[in-house]
This record gives sequence, C-alpha cells and structure tokens, in this order.
Amino acid sequence: MAEKPSVLIIGGLGYIGRFLALHIHQNKLASEVRIVDKVLPQLAWLPPDFEEACAGPKFVQADASREQSLPRIFDRADGKQWDYVFNCGGETRYSQEDEVYKLRSLNLSLNVGREAAKRGVKCFVELSTGMVYKPDSAPSKENDKLKPWSKIAVFKLQAEEELAKIDGLNLAVVRLPHVYGPYASQWVATALCMARVYKALESEMKWLWTKDLRTNTAHIHDVVRALWAVAGWYVGGGKDKWDAKAMGSAAPVFNVVDKGITTQGVMADIIGQVFGIETGFQGQLISTFAKLNLDSVVDDVNDELLGPWADLLAEASITRPGPLTPFMERELLKDTDLSMDGSRLEEVVGFAYEKPKISKDLVEEVIESYKKMNWWP
Repeated sequence: MAEKPSVLIIGGLGYIGRFLALHIHQNKLASEVRIVDKVLPQLAWLPPDFEEACAGPKFVQADASREQSLPRIFDRADGKQWDYVFNCGGETRYSQEDEVYKLRSLNLSLNVGREAAKRGVKCFVELSTGMVYKPDSAPSKENDKLKPWSKIAVFKLQAEEELAKIDGLNLAVVRLPHVYGPYASQWVATALCMARVYKALESEMKWLWTKDLRTNTAHIHDVVRALWAVAGWYVGGGKDKWDAKAMGSAAPVFNVVDKGITTQGVMADIIGQVFGIETGFQGQLISTFAKLNLDSVVDDVNDELLGPWADLLAEASITRPGPLTPFMERELLKDTDLSMDGSRLEEVVGFAYEKPKISKDLVEEVIESYKKMNWWP
C-alpha cells in the first residue's frame, strides 16, 4: 500500500469543502489534511458532525486571495508539498459587484493555482459551475459551447481559462449543477423555505416559467466522492492518457451531475408531496411580464415571503436561524436551463453515482438536518 496522499482544501469550511473533509476523514483517505478558510469554524454554522474533520489542528485561518497568505497555506512542518489541492474557495453569493468576484473568486483561484504549480502539487482540482454552458436543447457536455449566464460563472470560466495557461499546473476542473444535501443553504434551501411560508399562508406555491425548465442537481455525497475520484484518476495515470484534442480541452474537465434530469416540474412535485401544498406554474402571460420586469417581480416575491418567514422563526423561538432564508436571488430566477451531461465522468474515471436522482426522501433528509440544528420553523 503506497502512502496515502496529503490533502489541502481551500475554502474548506464552505458547503462542499466541509463535506469533502468529512468524506476524507470518515474513510481515512489521507495521510494529512489541512483545511483553509478565511472564516473561523465558530462562525461558519458548522454542525457538530464536522468538528473533528474540519476544526482543531487541521484548520488554518487565511485568506487565499492574498498573496502574503500563501506560505501559511502551503508550507508543511516536514517541508514536503501537498499531493492534492482542492480549490473549494471563492464567492458563492449571487448578485455581488464584479470586483467582489474578481477578488474573491478569480484572484483566489490564480493565486493558489500558481503556488500549486510552483510547488509541484500532483493534482489541483478547481471547482466550477455548469452555468458556464450556453443552454441548449440537449444536456451540455464538457466540450460544448460556453456562454456563462451568472456572474459567478463569468468569473469561474475566466479562472478555468487562466489556470489552464499556468505552466506546470496539474489541473483538473469539475463543473457542478445545483448541489443539495444535509445542511444545504443555497438553491434547494431557498425553495424549501419558500414552501414552508406558502404552507403557513395556506396558499399555492406557483413557479415562474415552465415545468420543463431544467434545474439539474447533484447530491453532496456524490459530489465529494467525485472530487476524490477525479484526483485519484489524475494522479493514477489519467493525466497521461488525456487526449486534449479529442476531449476539447488541455486540462481534464468533468461535469458532476446526477442522472435525474431535475426540472422545475420535478422539484414542484417533490415539494408538493413533502409540504402537502398545491404547486403550479404561473402561465405564459405572467412569465412574459416577469421576464420584462424581473427586478420588480423578485422584489414582490421577497416582500411577500420575508415577513411571514420572520414570524415563523419568532413563533418557533429560533433566534439564530442559521444560513436559511426564502430570499430569492434574481440570478437564480432566470429562464435559463441548467442542463448537463455527466457521462464523461462515468466513462473516463469509472465513477458511479450512489444518489442518482433527487427524491422526496432525500429532500426530507435535508429538512431533518435543519431541524437538528434548530434552523427550521
């Protein structure tokens, strides 16, 4: 048995970073792990099951977008270099100014990428998003046309392109859909919080656009397994077998997306079952109006939901509601398909999904995790 790899996770307290650390910890996959984040564990809404994997001596507080932090992030006591570096860092909030993404996503990626190249890291895995693809009727494959449709995606694509130019960087890129699972705080969480308010108001939850709008998903359990599998494949000879011409990119790129072809209709059905509420779609007229007046529509929805959500929290005596909110981000309400083809990962890396599609049970598991943390009214 060869020595297990040493692992550095940047943005290690973010949603994907913490689950990756937990996966490595529970399965004893690494000889040494370091978690780097600019936020302290005490302030990161870290559930107790992550304490051992993410906090204590494994944790280093540092801002990876600043060059002066790099020695603290990369230097090891034994003078050796890290084998795997996973960049799970970057700005994950929507609707921020360009400068924010430039500094916290693009600069961060390039900083740690250059350092990883300089130090001869065996595999550097950059996390990106499926929102970089130009939406098409068929699910996007890794070498399909790119046309990023969220600000996060604009800067993530720039990072991908710039990293690929760094001499000596052993780069692999993973593009993700909406990631959900226990303690999730973004897209799925927003929909669940909205549904909780509609249940309290005893009114129908109506969605914009159509039931066919694709909103592809992947469960966090499979996402972190895939990240680990890609790094292992790369170092185990995958890099040498990579045919850049046939694959359409110099560095290996993989979509990680479940096989469920999740759409708004699928989500509406599941949410209807979980909450026992009516769900439906607004119809052509309102959707057309919304397209032309998206800002005011988003504002109206948020005005309608935030007050009742606060009331629900107050009634449940929840004073620290955690990262959950029904606040709808304009960028997430676009009439744009997030639709990806994940077959390359299965064919090239030999990966198999253990949670191949989103289901009522998996969504109920998410809500149970919120209840456990006393986040859920």
